[in-house]
Amino acid sequence: MQANEMRRGMNVLYDGRPFRVMEIEIRTPGKGRAFVQVKLRSILDGTQRELKLSTADQVDEANVESKEMDFLYGEPDAAVFMDIQSYEQIHIPNDVLGEARPWLSESMRCWVDLFDGVPIGVTLPKIVEIKVRSAEPVVKGQTAAKSSKPAVLENGVTIQVPPFINAGDKLRVDPSEGRYIERAK
Repeated sequence: MQANEMRRGMNVLYDGRPFRVMEIEIRTPGKGRAFVQVKLRSILDGTQRELKLSTADQVDEANVESKEMDFLYGEPDAAVFMDIQSYEQIHIPNDVLGEARPWLSESMRCWVDLFDGVPIGVTLPKIVEIKVRSAEPVVKGQTAAKSSKPAVLENGVTIQVPPFINAGDKLRVDPSEGRYIERAK
């Protein structure tokens, strides 16, 4: 495809390595030809790169496959997932899991991104239900409208929650942002 056909979130090959398009802007200077300013992040190691390409430059799309898998269990240096179609199990190292690692729970359905059969990332569900391990007590006189307090979840992650949340409450949380959504029923 041509460089001006790239869109945010696409996976492309640059120098034989897979990158995800983070930002793209087509600029048309007063004189001269239009060009594409693109910010890429390496899928393999997370490094970022900014490029200036001609609109006619050719770019190859990276063949990144997403498979639906269940998280089975964690090991000290990896996590084990099972393909729900073939029942094949794969080990994904903690450095590939990154910030998704603490949010994984037994039998959680996730999307695993594979590049040439090698796992390169995990996409968690949009909403995770999890219990609060500990929360600070409510301070009298605080207004509920603007106040929040830190709460430690079962997985050890600390997030900001409304003042009425207590230890033992079950919450619905957006794991990608580490953001409280609502109290679970």
